Amino acid sequence: MSFQAPKGVSEYVPPRSALLLAVRDAFAESARRAAYGYVEPAVFEDTQLFVRGVGESTDVVSKEMYTFDDRGGRSITLRPEFTAGVLRGVLEHGLHRGQLPVKVWTAGPVFRYENPQSGRFRQFYQFDLEALGTEDPVVDAETIAVGWDAYAALGLTQVRLLLNSLGDKECRPVYRAALQDFLRGLDLDDETRQRIEINPLRVLDDRRPEVKAQLEHAPVMTDYLCPACAAHHDRVRELLKDLGIPWTDAPRLVRGLDYYNRTTYEFDHPLLGAQSGIGGGGRYDGLSEDIGGPPLPSIGFASGLDRIVLAMEAEGIAARESSGTQVFGVPLGEAARRTMLTLVTSLRRAGVVADMVFGDRGMKGAMKAADRSGAKYAVLIGDREEARQYVLIKDLGTGEQVEMPGADAVAWLKERVTAR
Repeated sequence: MSFQAPKGVSEYVPPRSALLLAVRDAFAESARRAAYGYVEPAVFEDTQLFVRGVGESTDVVSKEMYTFDDRGGRSITLRPEFTAGVLRGVLEHGLHRGQLPVKVWTAGPVFRYENPQSGRFRQFYQFDLEALGTEDPVVDAETIAVGWDAYAALGLTQVRLLLNSLGDKECRPVYRAALQDFLRGLDLDDETRQRIEINPLRVLDDRRPEVKAQLEHAPVMTDYLCPACAAHHDRVRELLKDLGIPWTDAPRLVRGLDYYNRTTYEFDHPLLGAQSGIGGGGRYDGLSEDIGGPPLPSIGFASGLDRIVLAMEAEGIAARESSGTQVFGVPLGEAARRTMLTLVTSLRRAGVVADMVFGDRGMKGAMKAADRSGAKYAVLIGDREEARQYVLIKDLGTGEQVEMPGADAVAWLKERVTAR
């Protein structure tokens, strides 16, 4: 019997896995430079955390969660998103009782029972960033800038920022009533009509063409914003202009989770077709209270690492993100293998990506392995070089060779591969 990964699992193997690491590292570095600290949240949580936090009416909770009873009879769910679990961890460990805002990031797999297709998986990977404990619109702009700068660092040039405001508990009820009146007059299926009464904003997130066509003239939240929310929205846009970050007003953008209010945004990549959203988030000022915590206005975003990989490949920039082998060792003989292991370990400790041939291969097979490695240089040690404590270094691109004492090889190679 041959086993395969379950349907819908996003897996990466070399060389493509190096690109996933490059994406994750770019976001981690952008967060680190903005003074966000790393957290490692639970992979599974009490199911009620997501029911109360994400929203019972959302597709995520009602259709897509991996939920099961553990051996103690407790209902447990694999995390379908990060925010609720990160906030739970911040509250549980008392971080909110220190300096505010609490600024944290994390990355890893999340799980949703989706219909697998390009850019949509059942196990997929996200980067998540949260700033908890402030209503300051400056922090809204900061979170957007962290994401924007990470996309830019990866070389992506076609990312678009879609921006909206969803108001707050003062002005959203008025809009909600107006939206319900509009939606009740449309030709919709029974399930969607039920959603109108529970959470009508979810209807605006419906991707079906027959529904989207009827929503063209639906009222938009920005026409109903109270003065405080309008001022907050205007301030965020002013700050983005100061930062040189272009945006497109998207008055029907609601995202797929119930906890959002005020600033809501999405990073979009037009080359990905139907699954063009590569990240997004917004403000969730009431979520802490929804899960039993104190008032803790917050904002954050998540980026889909899988879709970013697809976006980079669509723009033709995937190859330059791979960090492959730089130096490849070719030892001939038992004594040479011992010497080569010492040499490649010294190269690695000096910051050079180094590999070597293993097993008792002849010169022809060993050089084929060196060529396949993609390395710039091959280092050869045979009986003659071993006896003299020298190495032979070959440029695998030009074929040029140079011989030198083994003691000098690390510095010589490091200078050349790091200058590339």
